[in-house]
Order: sequence, then C-alpha cells, then structure tokens
Amino acid sequence: MYSPELENISTTSSTKVPVKYGELIVLGYNGSLPNGDRGRRKSRFALYKRPKANGVKPSTVHIACSPQAAKAISNKDQHSISYTLSRAQTVVVEYTHDSNTDMFQIGRSTESPIDFVVTDTVAGSQSNTDTQSVQSTISRFACRIICQRTPPYTACIYAAGFDSSKNIFLGEKAAKWKTPDGQMDGLTTNGVLVMHPRNGFTQDSKPGVWREISVCGNVFTLRETRSAQQRGKMVETESQELVDGSLIDLCGATLLWRTAEGLARTPTLKHLEALRQEINAARPQCPVGFNTLAFPSMRRKDTPDEKQPWVYLQCGHVHGYHNWGNHREEREGREGRLRECPMCRAKGPYVPLWLGCEAGFYVDAAPPTHAFNPCGHVCSDKTAAFWSQIPLPHGTHTFHAACPFCAQQLSGEQGYIRLIFQGPLD
Repeated sequence: MYSPELENISTTSSTKVPVKYGELIVLGYNGSLPNGDRGRRKSRFALYKRPKANGVKPSTVHIACSPQAAKAISNKDQHSISYTLSRAQTVVVEYTHDSNTDMFQIGRSTESPIDFVVTDTVAGSQSNTDTQSVQSTISRFACRIICQRTPPYTACIYAAGFDSSKNIFLGEKAAKWKTPDGQMDGLTTNGVLVMHPRNGFTQDSKPGVWREISVCGNVFTLRETRSAQQRGKMVETESQELVDGSLIDLCGATLLWRTAEGLARTPTLKHLEALRQEINAARPQCPVGFNTLAFPSMRRKDTPDEKQPWVYLQCGHVHGYHNWGNHREEREGREGRLRECPMCRAKGPYVPLWLGCEAGFYVDAAPPTHAFNPCGHVCSDKTAAFWSQIPLPHGTHTFHAACPFCAQQLSGEQGYIRLIFQGPLD
C-alpha cells in the first residue's frame, strides 16, 4: 500500500541509511514527466525497504467454488487470486502474509494499493495533454514486484496487482491453466513482458530475449499477439528475477529496472552537468555564423535558445541555427525537413540537440558525443549503441528501437550519429 515516501523507508540501525532495493525508470522521459513529477506519478520510482514487511505468498487453494463461495473467500480480509474457469466454477488461491518480503505494485490506477502510477508514454510528447486522447492499454493493476528484505535483496516480478479489495480476478476470457503440480496460473489481458540484458547494464550489454511473465511469476515465450488466448511455451531455464538493466513492458509504457549497486556505478546528474560545462567551455562554433554554441542548462530542455547547437543528422556536422541552404519549399516546411549541410553538402534532417538528462539510462560515464536520429538527444557513444540495438515493444505485435529520453522510433542506418563540432578559430 502506498504511504508517503519517508514513512515508507526502513533504515539500517547502524548507519540510518535507507536500504534501497532499486529504481524503476520510465522510458521516454528526460529526467521528469513533461508537467513535473507529482506524488506517485513520476518518471522514476525508488523502492525502499519498508518499516514493516507487506509481502504475501500463496497458501490455501479452494477448488470447484461456485461464484458465491468464491466471492465469500475473496471478501475475507486477506489477499487472493480468483481464476474463473466457467460460470459454475472458480478456483480461489488465498495468499498469506510473508514477513520476509516487501511488495510494490505498479499500474494505471490511482487507488491506494498502487505504489507507482504509470500512464501511456506518447513518443516525443512534450506535455501530458498530448497523452489525454489515447485509449490506455496499460492495466489498472499491471504488475507487482516482490523484494527479499535480506541481502542480496532479490527482486522478482509477477503479472497483475492486487486491487483495493486485495483481489486479483482472472475472468473467463483471460488465459489461465492448471500447472502439472496442481497449482493455477494465468496471464493478464495485454501481458507483462520482461527482457534481461546479457552482460548486465554495462558498456558490454547486449539485448536479451523478450519473455512474458505470468501471474505466478513463471516465464513464457511471447504469445502470437499481445492479447492472444493461447499462452507461449514455458521457459524453465529463465527466471522472473530482475537484474540491473531488466526492461519491463506494460503495453503502453516500458520501465527500466536499476539495482542499487548498478545505480552506484551510474553517472550522477552532477557528472552530466560537468560534462555539459566541459563541452561549452571548449566554445564550439557554428561554421557558418561563427557564433559560439552552448548546450542550455539541464533545467531548460524543451525550447531551443539562440546558442543551441543544431545538427545535420546525415553527416553529424554541428551548427547554430541558420537558414543556409534552406530552399524556399523547405523554408515553408518544418524543422527536421531535408536540409543541405554547408560543410559536406550531405542532405538530411536538421534538428536541435538536447542533452540526455536521465542518468539512469547511461551505460557509462563517457562524454556525450553521439545523438539519436531523428530526435537529437545526446549521450555517450556506448549508451547510444546500446539503446539502438534494443527492440522495444510497440503496439500489440511490433518491436522497434527508440530513444530512451523521448521514446521516438530511431531512424537512419544506425539510429544514432557521431557529432562533429568545430572548435573556435582563435
């Protein structure tokens, strides 16, 4: 259950430092939600050890219940999962308190059992109003993460979350089945997909394989389409345990899991700010206007200013904003239309550059030398290379690579480009 952050933290007695299990960061946001983070709705959510364990584990199974009997069991003041097999038969699995684990719930609902409220990410949207018209595909109670309260603080993910009545209902249409050992299991309508990267979340990371996680935390190959009735094959060699860099897709938003240890190795905002100042201190110049360029401060990340660097995405030459080579039909068009680079005559989109400010997306602390195509978000070479290889779920059955800072689908041969700055002439 949600409670204000500070009351929600258990500290180790010797140091009074809160035990952090990890953080969830929503892909497509550059450090905060467009209209600011508010309460349980934000672009990143830290999971801390709770003062009192609130985890649950399965206990009694009630088979062949009539709907009335199922309702009576569900109404008891404890957690339960109901599997409706037919109008006449429901299996109810009661869950009991587990003093060794903490539970965190994620979903679209703003009801109190949800700790982290997630809404659909609209690629490249600058404000929450852009997202209002979208019919959400994210479940109200999408998934739950169970963390062990003792080292190594293992975190495991399960599809579906308990509602305000402490119930999870899998209706007649949901995919569900009896396992060989007599237990019930099932999938949620649009499913919870997880991908664990190979080699962790480091410079050497490589994409893993997307899998679906069941209500009981088992791992399956993907269904033919997102909400197909037929489940995939069980993958017994893989686990629902989250590792640093695991991606969780809720069909409308994708979350990145970072462990506390992983975050300790990640560049801080302070480090990114120092790198920004370092680039600006080198006084890069526009080769046409000879004016000095400067990346705006981290706080100003949506409207270009007059010193803003712009790039020709075909070649990587960095300029200030100017109208050179801007033919009449292009002038009447919009930003990002094909423009000819004055340096090399390559034709391609011409866009402003923005620093990637969400430190959790960086796989290393190297300088920001590369930009994603077509959005112009700038980060380190290895970070750009990593995200350009990751196929992210899109809609109900397609995958494509996207910029982690704005969720725009990547284009061009690689999806990113090396920036070529011109130094001052003096």
